[in-house]
Amino acid sequence: MSDDGPRLLERAKAGDGQALEELLTPVLEVAFRLAMTMLNDREAAEDAVQDAAFKAWRKLDRVRPDAPLRPWFLAIVANECRSARRGRWWKVLRFPEVRSTGTMVNLEERIDLATALERLAPKHLLPLSLYYHLDLPIEEVARVLDCSEGAARVRIHRALAALRPAMAIEVDG
Repeated sequence: MSDDGPRLLERAKAGDGQALEELLTPVLEVAFRLAMTMLNDREAAEDAVQDAAFKAWRKLDRVRPDAPLRPWFLAIVANECRSARRGRWWKVLRFPEVRSTGTMVNLEERIDLATALERLAPKHLLPLSLYYHLDLPIEEVARVLDCSEGAARVRIHRALAALRPAMAIEVDG
């Protein structure tokens, strides 16, 4: 947090909405990018960040004045995204992609990063998103994942290992 951070935090804890807005504004873009990566749906990502902001306001008493706000808030966003993906409507409302001709796209034909990431389990998608997409340092990745830096590195390594088979292209001899 900046020098004004602890004072803003105290004001926000006291119910000052403007102070909360000033605290969260610097992390909202990163939070939205994380939500978009995890949910791949703009409206769902916006909802997840909005719900996370509301939950953050309710949980401000858990933030230490000297602790960085970004990893704490990104952890809340990640939890909201996981909850959204677990919801039964998530699977019902997901429609297959449609080509301009109106025919369905065979997902096995599409070997690209976006499709491979979409198929990844959230436990693998989150560390990759934090480290590679949001370009967070390993210390912040560890804080968001609530683990040690070594464990964060292991999770990133395992996520990459899980991603590799989806990225493999079979070549006919």
